[in-house]
Amino acid sequence: MIKKIFKVSDMTCSNCAMKLESLEDVLDGVKEINASYHKLEMSIEYDESKLTEEDIMKAVKKKGYTASPA
Repeated sequence: MIKKIFKVSDMTCSNCAMKLESLEDVLDGVKEINASYHKLEMSIEYDESKLTEEDIMKAVKKKGYTASPA
């Protein structure tokens, strides 16, 4: 397991953070996601043998946001 932080500069409210946290249910290999619209970032703990940073950024984009490694 690895824990990484991604900047998500286009979050505007707590609902945005909740949408990103819901990725936990659809991405295989994710242990935990915490998103903060106050900090404009998302921390994610995941199995790097099942997911890549690119996979995570694509999933965030599908939710309507832009993520980049912090």
